[in-house]
Amino acid sequence: MYLHVQRLINDIEADEPDPAAANALQEGLGGQFGEMRTMMQYLFQSINFRGPAAKPYRDLLQGVGTEEISHVELIGTTIARLLDGSPRYNGAKTDPLDTPGAGGDIPLNLALDQGNIHHWLVASQGALPVDSAGNPWSGAYVYNSGNLVLDLLYNLMLESTGRLQKCRIYEMTQNKTARSTIAYLIVRDQAHENAYARALETLGVDWGKVLPIPKTNAERFPEVKKLVDLGLQSKQYSFDLTASSEAGRIFQGMSPSKDGTSLDASEQAPAGVPSTIAEERFEEFSPGVDEGLLALIQATADLEMADVAPLYGPVAPSDPPKKKAAKKG
Repeated sequence: MYLHVQRLINDIEADEPDPAAANALQEGLGGQFGEMRTMMQYLFQSINFRGPAAKPYRDLLQGVGTEEISHVELIGTTIARLLDGSPRYNGAKTDPLDTPGAGGDIPLNLALDQGNIHHWLVASQGALPVDSAGNPWSGAYVYNSGNLVLDLLYNLMLESTGRLQKCRIYEMTQNKTARSTIAYLIVRDQAHENAYARALETLGVDWGKVLPIPKTNAERFPEVKKLVDLGLQSKQYSFDLTASSEAGRIFQGMSPSKDGTSLDASEQAPAGVPSTIAEERFEEFSPGVDEGLLALIQATADLEMADVAPLYGPVAPSDPPKKKAAKKG
């Protein structure tokens, strides 16, 4: 069972729209080594896990897989923000929708020569479950052998390859919106490399002679160095509300990255940052709601609604209804 907190796991820095960067980030979302792949692979491995004595390994897979859900949300939101707006369009709501506004460009001109035109045609300037070439994400990417060592080795390779690709995407753009998310994912990929490397070590696997690949030295990127200096590469969250995760039995000791840090699994989840909804884009046929719908929304909000208790667990049973006294006839 999963709960959703309406906060992003990391802040997305504001910058100009950049459709080309958005399309490059699609590889990190829906590509063979992207966030949708890691999310589905680890969750399926944890769902299909067998062997109660090996519960700490199941809990580790589940915790990382749950974090990957938030990474899908983060990178998808970043793509949407990179596509949100037309830098050269300076029109107003009174301008005809098919002409340049106030001396600017037509609203969707940049869709014709940058990035993936499907971002505009079918996704209303949002992320798609595809890679950077437009190929749909496939469940065939998911690896779940049923053998713990094989799965952990494959996961370590997956995180290493994903980090390599994100380092390449980082160097494809100077856009601050893109780089803020890419840098965070690079560091968290390293944390997950550490998780699977430590798990393999506890099983007697000498992975260090060949992995992790690559030796990226990504800390030379200033946004990455800032996060590494905070030790984010050595933290792993449980995302467990019941304090029953045993992943900390594995994610402990000196980091396999050999960077002098210790692994820390003591936090349930990161604090995150506020999540905001993008503004309407009337000129791009993403108008949001009209006056009639707004009136309905307000009417609903004015209704007396029962408060939802911010608690986890079973709802207390209500008192049984009292029986009415029988009438004397």
